[in-house]
Amino acid sequence: MFLSSSGGRPADVAAIEALARELAARDLELVYGGAHRGLMGVLADAMLAAGGKVIGVIPRALVELEVAHTRLTELHVVDTMHQRKALMHELADAFVVGPGGYGTIEEAFETLTGIQLGYHAKPIVFLDVEGFWTSMAAFLDHAVVAEVLRPEVRATFRVAPTAGDALDLLAAW
Repeated sequence: MFLSSSGGRPADVAAIEALARELAARDLELVYGGAHRGLMGVLADAMLAAGGKVIGVIPRALVELEVAHTRLTELHVVDTMHQRKALMHELADAFVVGPGGYGTIEEAFETLTGIQLGYHAKPIVFLDVEGFWTSMAAFLDHAVVAEVLRPEVRATFRVAPTAGDALDLLAAW
């Protein structure tokens, strides 16, 4: 899961809590960035409360800043953000992208680029809470029209309005 370590909107919190409950109900494990704050913390706490398994991956520098969640099922501490992304990719079978900023977008688009280049075939879906990803989808449509993004590559950017829909899309990939 890629998502913000900032708080987000009330609708984001509700959607992330619903995702955690849905993950736990489907007996799916969560791999995420290992933080206790913001939407990341909401996700981990809700998943643990629902009885789910939560695996965090966090760089040592963030542990030293006391950002790490201390009650996870597993916490992997790595040296760099690059190692974090690599281990998350190794541990995860699929990806959900929640609302987020630069880091979230960077992680998600690296995953999409990996699909485009044939490095992996792990599914990814963007949880479109109250149209959060609508402008990104429009930009990608623009990139297709501008002939800098192939339509079949654009098709890998998939959005879902609810947690259940997101997990169903991943399962059908």
